[in-house]
Amino acid sequence: MWFSPRRVMEERYCFVFALGYLTVCQITRVYIFDYGQYSADFSGPMMIITQKITSLAYEIHDGMFRKDEELTPSQRGLAVRRMPSLLEYLSYNCNFMGILAGPLCSYKDYITFIEGRSYHMTQSGEDGKEEIQYERTEPSPNVAVIQKLLVCGLSLLFHLIISKMLPVEYNIDEHFQATASWPTKVIYLYVSLLAARPKYYFAWTLADAINNAAGFGFRGYDKNGAARWDLISNLRIKQIEMSTSFKMFLDNWNIQTALWLKRVCYERASLSPTTQTFFLSAIWHGVYPGYYLTFLTGMLMTLVARAVRNNFRHYFIEPPQLKFLYDVITWIATQIAISYTVVPFVLLSVKASLMFYSSWYYSLHFACILVLLLLPVKKTQKGKSTHENVQLSRSKKFDEKDNSLGQNSFFRTNSVCNQNQEITSRHSSLKQ
Repeated sequence: MWFSPRRVMEERYCFVFALGYLTVCQITRVYIFDYGQYSADFSGPMMIITQKITSLAYEIHDGMFRKDEELTPSQRGLAVRRMPSLLEYLSYNCNFMGILAGPLCSYKDYITFIEGRSYHMTQSGEDGKEEIQYERTEPSPNVAVIQKLLVCGLSLLFHLIISKMLPVEYNIDEHFQATASWPTKVIYLYVSLLAARPKYYFAWTLADAINNAAGFGFRGYDKNGAARWDLISNLRIKQIEMSTSFKMFLDNWNIQTALWLKRVCYERASLSPTTQTFFLSAIWHGVYPGYYLTFLTGMLMTLVARAVRNNFRHYFIEPPQLKFLYDVITWIATQIAISYTVVPFVLLSVKASLMFYSSWYYSLHFACILVLLLLPVKKTQKGKSTHENVQLSRSKKFDEKDNSLGQNSFFRTNSVCNQNQEITSRHSSLKQ
């Protein structure tokens, strides 16, 4: 960040260096140390630090070398207007709260927390323009931490008891493939992947609880005045299990990584942003061939789900009974598609993954290609697309129904506050 040519792709130099170093580490871990073994080693923290380094590089570039009118609202809200000090940089990347399992947070949110400004609120003046800042009493995270620890306990218990009874590997067992009926195969596929998810629920919820226990993760207050502690939450379990679209599942699974992919790749890619985003996700996850098969299939599923939704959903909005039937059908289709897609992610190797897909005759792959050939695909503009408007409206509905705000709405409602706070902080630091 300091020595690359300023204004000339310094954020891309950081991106290539950090991701390249991570890839070398992943190759070393997989092909030299323990191929096929899930172990808690250095690669986990390296993945989180890579996200932080690249995010900060782009945020500095947006804040110091781009005009505000060139930025999207989320980029404007996250832009960093001055180069961090070495202490700030190391604190952001290596703080004890997120060094092992994250989750990723923006540099501005972290510095706001460290400087004690996360409890400052803003209120519009009488003219509707003036921003009045006042400080609320620091809320206690105890209730949120206890709730999340309970979720961790239940997830861990489910994983230790149920997951071993329903191994994903049984989907490619020769006897099972030869004797099981198609309904049995579909049901077991769904149930075995359902049983594989609680270990992620455990790890991400525990990481979130650790940050909350330290006081980080406060998001503001809801309309009833209750404190919200979901600023850096990494998943929404209810929305995941009730997803009625591929995108809805991805929006609620590994949320901070999805936001990172959107900010550093999707919003900035000039050619085929969906393809580039899935490819980056595969590289970041590691070098197992199963990851690439999963994300290639996932890219195909995403394009098809988008095409189907754009072409058919508006026919099933009314009456409510028809919408309910549509939701049931799309829930079943989504759960099967997700399970089918992520099997290689669990199996890791090419041979096992292709064995599974061949046992299904690559049926969903062919179905996806057929849908893409037959249905018109509506092109949208990044930043002002129908795609993003649907996401924002869906997030708003979640706020009202499930009391769970989306990350994007946080950026919208607090971007002005964050900018004012950063300017105030910058002036005070200069005076010091």
